[in-house]
Amino acid sequence: MVTMAQRIEELRTERGLSRPGLAAALGLPKNAIEKFETGRQSPTKEQVQALADYFAVSVFYLRGESGDRTRQDAWLDAAYSDTDAGHVPMAAPKRKEPQPQAAPTGQGTIFDSFLKSKQFRDLVRETVTEVLRSPEGQALVAKAVQRELNRR
Repeated sequence: MVTMAQRIEELRTERGLSRPGLAAALGLPKNAIEKFETGRQSPTKEQVQALADYFAVSVFYLRGESGDRTRQDAWLDAAYSDTDAGHVPMAAPKRKEPQPQAAPTGQGTIFDSFLKSKQFRDLVRETVTEVLRSPEGQALVAKAVQRELNRR
């Protein structure tokens, strides 16, 4: 499993920043990043959010809970909107410069291990199906279908 300390170090080195340089950029004490990376101190909730914002990654990725760097607001922006006239919005794929990849260490995230579990996938499938069968889910599906039909 990847730790938050490892993620902070990985993101910092990708940007070519020193520990004091990153601390200064975030307005933290000079040795704060060193303490975070060595595990001598854990960042506060606000500091975690500031680090995630600075590196433009999700808090889940920063904490080592996901292998997906995507920020929540990136996929939430593509959520269904009643104000959108004529179609169901889709997130446009963003082109990113290739990021240097760390050598595989055989360590995955907790979420990655969940995804490998058939039991977890079945639970997610059941939950999504249950939500879509609810009156609210049916109304959402009906609106999406109607908008798609109107678009054609």
